[in-house]
Amino acid sequence: MPEKTLFEKICDREIPATIVHEDDRCICFKDISPQAPIHYLVIPRKPIPRVAEASADDEAVLGHLLLIASKVARDEGFAENGFRLVINNGRDGGEAVPHLHVHLLAGRPLEWPPG
Repeated sequence: MPEKTLFEKICDREIPATIVHEDDRCICFKDISPQAPIHYLVIPRKPIPRVAEASADDEAVLGHLLLIASKVARDEGFAENGFRLVINNGRDGGEAVPHLHVHLLAGRPLEWPPG
């Protein structure tokens, strides 16, 4: 059995995190290395390594991640000012943890193009 990813360990409460939302399909928590004043990660409980490896069976959970990101932004009071969602895929895409995750960034004007 492969070793658990950092995010699987957070889901299993083996590593502490500041959780802002959780349900049976995903968990959302504050990033420990924020790139904006508000930086949360929304991750599926199912360990999908990256979006390029998601299958048709993952369609519902992928949509759920985006809906939860929007819900968290509304619930935390920053949706009206705007936010950015980012999904990194692979080394050149900036992926650091091989477990699909959506970055939810807000709290300042976000420049374009990114990095």
